[in-house]
Amino acid sequence: MSDLFTSKLAAPLAERLRPSTLDQVIGQRHLLGPGKPLRLAFEARRLHSMILWGPPGVGKTTLARLMADAFDAKFIALSAVFSGVKDIREAIAQAEAAHKQWGRHTILFVDEVHRFNKAQQDAFLPYVEQGLITFIGATTENPSFEVNAALLSRAQVYVLEPLSEAELGELFDRACAAALHGLTFEPGARSRIIAYADGDARRLLNLLEQVHTAAQAAELGCVGEDFVGDALARSGRRFDKGGEAFYDQISALHKSVRGSNPDAALYWFVRMLDGGADPLYLGRRLVRMASEDIGLADPRALRLALDALETYERLGSPEGELALAEAVLYLACAPKSNAVYVAYNAARDFVARDASRPVPLNLRNAPTPLMKALGYGKAYRYAHDEPDAYAAGENYFPEGMPEVRFYEPTPRGLESRIAERLSELRELDRQAKKK
Repeated sequence: MSDLFTSKLAAPLAERLRPSTLDQVIGQRHLLGPGKPLRLAFEARRLHSMILWGPPGVGKTTLARLMADAFDAKFIALSAVFSGVKDIREAIAQAEAAHKQWGRHTILFVDEVHRFNKAQQDAFLPYVEQGLITFIGATTENPSFEVNAALLSRAQVYVLEPLSEAELGELFDRACAAALHGLTFEPGARSRIIAYADGDARRLLNLLEQVHTAAQAAELGCVGEDFVGDALARSGRRFDKGGEAFYDQISALHKSVRGSNPDAALYWFVRMLDGGADPLYLGRRLVRMASEDIGLADPRALRLALDALETYERLGSPEGELALAEAVLYLACAPKSNAVYVAYNAARDFVARDASRPVPLNLRNAPTPLMKALGYGKAYRYAHDEPDAYAAGENYFPEGMPEVRFYEPTPRGLESRIAERLSELRELDRQAKKK
């Protein structure tokens, strides 16, 4: 067997090792295992339109090609990144010609389908309904948000998962047996390449090509872990900075902070930095967490988060990232309260539904003689002149407004003392009203 790496004309290893049968596919056992949905569709020869949703390098294109082979269908592939309405029309024309001339059905595969706009996605609908084409869309983004409801209703959504370490290991061994003759890997080197692949089969094979080329140049027969680190330019982790995986990780970071787990919070924070997230964006999220999940239970948390953000703005990376990490750990360890968040939302909801009640005269400012004559500010009780600087029994709401209580302090952190203070003041109000 010729060495797949030595031929200048050879296709990339990922293409050379693309499975030609369903049994060669690694991963996606929840869809391709015995009795599972896609396996049953292949066995029953029941072709249907579908959306394949999953991260890069997990087999979306491969599955579409295998379906075309299994069902003896014409396979037309479009990329939503490079294609427009003209390309869609040409694809439909090819499908019509294949049907008229040879009686062949057509599978129209659209990669990155979420990048098509509504009009482009709608263009497929008549031909899917007519049965001229079976539509297979591939996307790395949540189809609930990125695919039109009309198209989504006509296609079954299948969720593809990143390959596990064991599955990547199986692919690693297959690639070595097929193409890397005479080159061996130390266990640490093998593990490091698999970790760099991050669940992506195509990335794994591309990394192997890079390492193989570097090993040939260095005349190495055995690759060690240090050599892998030197040979590979570390690529970012798997997420698009505006995509679903990005927001999944932000959610994990926020919930780890809320759940008071500093180690998990630090893990997700570093994962996002490792993936190329903007540290300033992460800093702004930390400020939000301090307000939403800690609030008055520890008011220092907000100040510390703001200080960390300002520190990063002054120092940049990597020095400023340590200040953000400090804020992550502090927020995770701080006492938690969402009382401010709940109170704010409750007040917003009440105001949105309520009428625009006038400000009571005693609470209005009276900067002119006319306003004073009209009663503005009359009978206002200046709190600092009252015992304990509190005007017991005074009403600060509009007249006739039902009694509301938006803010309910928690018994945690500083809020426990706030709760005690409010309880004392409310007792003074009750006593004043009795008098």
